[in-house]
Amino acid sequence: QVQVVESGGDAVRTGGSLRLTCRLSAYINCDHDMSWYRQAPGKEREFVASVSAVAESVKGRFAVSQDNGRNTLNLQMASLKPEDTGMYYCKAERRKTIYCQAKTLWGQGTQVTISS
Repeated sequence: QVQVVESGGDAVRTGGSLRLTCRLSAYINCDHDMSWYRQAPGKEREFVASVSAVAESVKGRFAVSQDNGRNTLNLQMASLKPEDTGMYYCKAERRKTIYCQAKTLWGQGTQVTISS
């Protein structure tokens, strides 16, 4: 079964940078719309970025990119702040075609901790 795999989380100081990566665990001949979310302790999960949009709270500091354009999504984070701390999750939404069923997959998350 294909899974979503995130990596790159770490503990860094304020102003630092991190690069998170998201990929599928196995090849599948279906396209997915990938996006990043995050969840801080005691708060709801919130949207961070996708290929077509970036949350206002991270605009100008975070950017996404893809490796070979398909079923991957990297999140480049710069000028990190303590409020960026949280578990970062990748979501993959499988596009429905005559060969692929629509499905939403979530990864296990990767922890980002920003200290002042």
